[in-house]
Amino acid sequence: MNASVISALAALVGAAIGGLTSVLASWLTQRTQARAEWMAHDRIRRQDLYKEFIEEATRCYVDALQHHEPDLQNLVHLYARISRMRVQSSRAVALEAERIGGRILDTYLAPDRSFVELRQMLADGSLDILGPFSDACRAEFASLRAEQF
Repeated sequence: MNASVISALAALVGAAIGGLTSVLASWLTQRTQARAEWMAHDRIRRQDLYKEFIEEATRCYVDALQHHEPDLQNLVHLYARISRMRVQSSRAVALEAERIGGRILDTYLAPDRSFVELRQMLADGSLDILGPFSDACRAEFASLRAEQF
């Protein structure tokens, strides 16, 4: 073989490898950026859902402590959010949300609470039904952060 053919062939192979490397690096960078954006969007979506759930659950729980007759519209919104969590969230978060929904329904069946009873519940910690839910959400976000890196 002629030396000039070998040199031309080596130049072509080198250019092909360099181009392929550039395309591969670009593809990997784009894929990594797209995954990071998707995870950030997913995290924001979950945060919004959990915020809405906490607000709705609090509203329903306070209503249940004061009334026997349930506010069906608020309960429907609460259970819609629980259903969304079954789809979007970890199993631990969904189970805690379901537990809160059940506790709210049970509270409607219990006698109405007086202000003194509410103060006592606040003092002994039994008024806080959202603590385990918050812990499950925090653990879920920690695991999502770990997946990202």
